[in-house]
Amino acid sequence: MERPRDARRSRARRGDADRSDGGAACRPLHRSTPGRGGRGPDDRIACPRGAGLHPSNVETTGGQGTRDRPNVTARIVADDASGRDLAADVLGRGGVVAIPTDTVYGIAVALETPNGIERLFQVKRRPLDRGVMVLLDSVSQAASVGEMGSAASALAAACWPGGLTVVVPQRPDVPMPAVLTGGAATIGLRVPDHETPRALARAVGPLPTTSANRSGLPAARDAGEIMAQLGDDIDLVLDGGTAHGGPASTIVDCTGERPGILRLGAISLATIIDALDRADVAHDLTDIGHGPDSGPSAS
Repeated sequence: MERPRDARRSRARRGDADRSDGGAACRPLHRSTPGRGGRGPDDRIACPRGAGLHPSNVETTGGQGTRDRPNVTARIVADDASGRDLAADVLGRGGVVAIPTDTVYGIAVALETPNGIERLFQVKRRPLDRGVMVLLDSVSQAASVGEMGSAASALAAACWPGGLTVVVPQRPDVPMPAVLTGGAATIGLRVPDHETPRALARAVGPLPTTSANRSGLPAARDAGEIMAQLGDDIDLVLDGGTAHGGPASTIVDCTGERPGILRLGAISLATIIDALDRADVAHDLTDIGHGPDSGPSAS
């Protein structure tokens, strides 16, 4: 899949995990137990020069590590500049990383990771029946993967960074894995009000992200709960303390002639209407008409 140009440039500065050094063969970054979630042992690949990034070699930051837990391969690092650099390297080499956001913790992969979206669903033990939201660094990065029309642009200008997800048409010149959007020609985009996901999106490109929990279980509130639920299936946890919590993001469908609310959450209907009115965007938001399950899997 072709990567958006801006994301390719930022990843190139960190090193391309797909480029071999002297023809050396690549090796798995993370091996799962055979039969767990249907994932094969060679799904996640890193070249030999990345051996130091294997989860078994990542140090924990607290006194309570996980090296003595035989089924746990993820490691916890502090959510600071060094931890974010390590997370960007792991993401760039095909890993799954748990990250703090302005709502709940999420698990993310780099958009270019082969079968990366499928791995997110496998980690969550959830069927491939819904799209996954994409976290971004900026409005310009959103425009690299989606068609930001007048409504989406007005809402982004008023509400980003923050708790708003806009659903927009995919750019036809930027191929996306069908599983990312549940087979639809649309994509859910958000710039969160948290520096960590924005920094990682700057480093490796748009981040497909879903909440850090098994399907049917409560969202993990901190690194310990992430490890308890997902520690044997992910590669790294950025420990940013207790999750901010609060309402999920508001989701606005900007794919039609007029925008519509798919889910009301962190951003109020009054704020949405005001942003559209200020930009002279026509709308009719009196009938919500959709339940909370109609949009992408977003937080």
